Amino acid sequence: MSHKKTAVVTGAAGFLGSHLTDYLLARDYKVIGMDNLLTGNVRNIEHLAGNQDYEFIKHDVTKFIYIPGAVDLVFHFASPASPIDYLEKPIQTLKVGSLGTHNTLGLAKEKGATFLIASTSECYGDPLEHPQKETYWGNVNPVGPRGVYDEAKRFAEAMTMGYHRFHKLDTKIVRIFNTYGPRMRLDDGRVVPAFIGQALQGRPLTVQGDGSQTRSFCYVSDLIDGIYRLSQGDYHEPVNIGNPREMTVLEFAQRILEITGSESEIEFRPLPEDDPKVRQPDITLARKTLGWEPKVPFEEGIVNTVAYFKNFLALNA
Repeated sequence: MSHKKTAVVTGAAGFLGSHLTDYLLARDYKVIGMDNLLTGNVRNIEHLAGNQDYEFIKHDVTKFIYIPGAVDLVFHFASPASPIDYLEKPIQTLKVGSLGTHNTLGLAKEKGATFLIASTSECYGDPLEHPQKETYWGNVNPVGPRGVYDEAKRFAEAMTMGYHRFHKLDTKIVRIFNTYGPRMRLDDGRVVPAFIGQALQGRPLTVQGDGSQTRSFCYVSDLIDGIYRLSQGDYHEPVNIGNPREMTVLEFAQRILEITGSESEIEFRPLPEDDPKVRQPDITLARKTLGWEPKVPFEEGIVNTVAYFKNFLALNA
């Protein structure tokens, strides 16, 4: 009987953590999911109830982590990730990026496991380089309102590299660009669920600034595939995973109106402080080291996402 590998996923009840869990289970891993449900939701993992290869532990990773038995992979995905969440929960965001990263790295070190940290394109701040390469050091305001998230992730990267260099731990760093798909929270403040929710409910689509700022949207299944490939390789520096297809926020709002058939208006609001003007990954490194690039066209992914939110709103009407 072959030994199944065991993966620990923190933030397991979140948008990305739950999709990563499904991906790993489909590849015959045992998964131990961990989440304190600060921003995660058990609804995202309720379909796993009764799965003998899945165990869920409600736990705050900023406190010591004890897991008996062998662990092969540790994926640290726990963190508030949307502006609404990290602006409302600044201390928790800083703690999960610092103490949480320290504890999960300690777990990986104790178990001799591979460690992968979910970092972010926010490490580049409001970038002066476009598109953003991994070699770009960023343009971040450490004391601005977004600094609690940006600096927590930058610190997490520094600590991960510290463990790699000093303890010789097998570590990986993924810098995640805008990702969308089913299981996003309708109220998390990010542009995809915000616009889809507003369009489906006949409310105005709230575009910040003049809508000329750009974003690049990657469908969740593409992202998770790239992250898994990274976890299996031998590259230790940060790697961008995202979709280079760039569009303005205003263009995105107009596409949502077309796809949903909504008659909602577009309403312009002031641009938040330190909001990035451009965001586009250079994925040359991911193509070269992982043989990865996104496959799901925006039109297909967004239709799937709209269908998910339609169903969600119908069930919660």
